[in-house]
Amino acid sequence: MKFGPVRIEESVGGILAHSVKRDGLVLKKGETLTREHVAALQAAGVSDVVVAQLEDGDIGEDDAAARLAQAVAGENVRVDQAFTGRANLFAECAGVLVADPALIDAINAVDEQVTIATLPAFRTLVPGEMIATVKVIPFAVPSRIVDAAIAAARGASLRVAAFAPLRIGVASTLLPGLKPSTVDKTLRVMQERVAPAGASIVGDLRVAHDTPALETALNRLRHECDLIVVFGASAITDRRDVIPAALLAAGGRIEHFGMPVDPGNLLLIGELDGKPVLGAPGCARSPKENGFDWVLHRMLAKLPVRSADIRRMGSGGLLMEIVSCPQPRLGDAPLAGDAPGDE
Repeated sequence: MKFGPVRIEESVGGILAHSVKRDGLVLKKGETLTREHVAALQAAGVSDVVVAQLEDGDIGEDDAAARLAQAVAGENVRVDQAFTGRANLFAECAGVLVADPALIDAINAVDEQVTIATLPAFRTLVPGEMIATVKVIPFAVPSRIVDAAIAAARGASLRVAAFAPLRIGVASTLLPGLKPSTVDKTLRVMQERVAPAGASIVGDLRVAHDTPALETALNRLRHECDLIVVFGASAITDRRDVIPAALLAAGGRIEHFGMPVDPGNLLLIGELDGKPVLGAPGCARSPKENGFDWVLHRMLAKLPVRSADIRRMGSGGLLMEIVSCPQPRLGDAPLAGDAPGDE
């Protein structure tokens, strides 16, 4: 692509690089100049203009942006018509964004002229939300650059994993210091968390905070639920604690305990009859965002969450303090039955 000032009589077919306003004449940046434009510019006393002129093998900015956007758009993603070198991608349904940051980096590493920006991977989405934008910087780029950017994606795509209307079972363990109102509020907060995904709580069992009682509850919930969440009256502090022990006793397995997200450190993920089981940290009693949400949203979209996935959550995993537990990182968390702590 050629770029620079040219004599007005040589500008036909060029793309105007900067808007021109002269004696009532207005031509916008990006317009392709015609003979009529040139005549009007000459009549207005304009002798030269800055234009971009495509050469063999060049692709216009809109076409280039559209090609790359279509190449990376996957399941449940809509691409709007490109304009001014930009093509935006939108979620067609509620769900979770599935994107590989390494592939986005690879596309952006091809050439400075072609860029793509996305929301963070695993971001929760509502229908119609913009998830990414492809922007071609100059007015045109060589086709080889667009081809290289598409190739850099290696066939991967941005997609939206749609939420599924899962049946959720909740087991709450009880200790003398835990108020019934706290358990009731926890259930309401949980229902509010899962409602946008179309999921519902179909089981609510409240049992003593001991391994046999919780094992019995898990055995009841396993037959009627797609996902089981356990809220402990006391936080899990070890893989041998009540909640993980009950899961193992019921024939389940532990995938991972602990996570590098704060609030949310003391989260347990496991499996029972092939169904996910979440041992909720104490902060999950609060509606404020915490590590529990990060895992729950993926599970509501039926995305697997493995130990390696949890370990990768540390970058960006330091979240805001929750109002119900002021400055838990600077002191001891509340005891069971008090306001939910940063667990």
